[in-house]
Amino acid sequence: MFTWGLSQERGTAVTGPVMGIVNVTPDSFSDGGRWFGADAAHAHGVALLEAGAAVLDVGGESTRPGAEPVTATDEIDRVVPVVRALAPHAVVSVDTSKAAVARAAIAAGARIVNDVSAGRHDPDMLRVVADAGVGFIAMHMRGEPRTMQEDPRYDDVVREVIDHLRARCDAAVSAGVAPEALMVDPGIGFGKTVEHNVALLAHLETIVERVEVPVLVGASRKSFLGVLAGTGADPGAREAATVATTVWALEHGAAMVRVHDVAASVRAAAIVGRVRSMAAVAA
Repeated sequence: MFTWGLSQERGTAVTGPVMGIVNVTPDSFSDGGRWFGADAAHAHGVALLEAGAAVLDVGGESTRPGAEPVTATDEIDRVVPVVRALAPHAVVSVDTSKAAVARAAIAAGARIVNDVSAGRHDPDMLRVVADAGVGFIAMHMRGEPRTMQEDPRYDDVVREVIDHLRARCDAAVSAGVAPEALMVDPGIGFGKTVEHNVALLAHLETIVERVEVPVLVGASRKSFLGVLAGTGADPGAREAATVATTVWALEHGAAMVRVHDVAASVRAAAIVGRVRSMAAVAA
């Protein structure tokens, strides 16, 4: 049975705060298909692991704003060879909202399913996760990737995201997913404006307190960072802003961050940990 084990205790599954992104897609917003293809994706995953990633998140369908869906068959063809190659050496997550893809990736060695729809897209997803005893990350998303940025509106984005995540956790547990296998993601950039994203980060401690399971923050290279930092449309120019969100997230209760540049966030996390330890001793 999977457990996040983020306290780094003996026998647990995951012992670090940084998840590395392995996009096996031709149309990623960040890398534009740079790692498309099994050999390139495998090599990239190994490099992220060597840089300190605790989890490698392998995805075969872009979830960028405006992205068109791909078939389960194509997604399986993209991710399964990469998962199979990386699984003997790393804790591998599969980034998918399709139960068939999750099932194939789990058979190839994936130990976590990271679902941007939180099990809403495919009614079989929660059962697949429960039967396999793997970890499950439930994310908040308004709409679907193709349409999610078309005028997203909330009365209270923090409250609505919390309520959604709690409801999806309840649904997962009801389906048989172990509570200790759950993690949630507030869905930075998924059906949210710049102001919505900032509000979720500003109230991250409240989210962590209310959802009562580990929280993942995935702000890496998102467009709102380019707006806030004034670096424009180039995702590669958003690394400093990404590291800032890593530090903020870890200092405000997040258990893990999902990033493209693993080395930078691992170094930032190490500094946060060192300062936190010193502060605890001084107290």
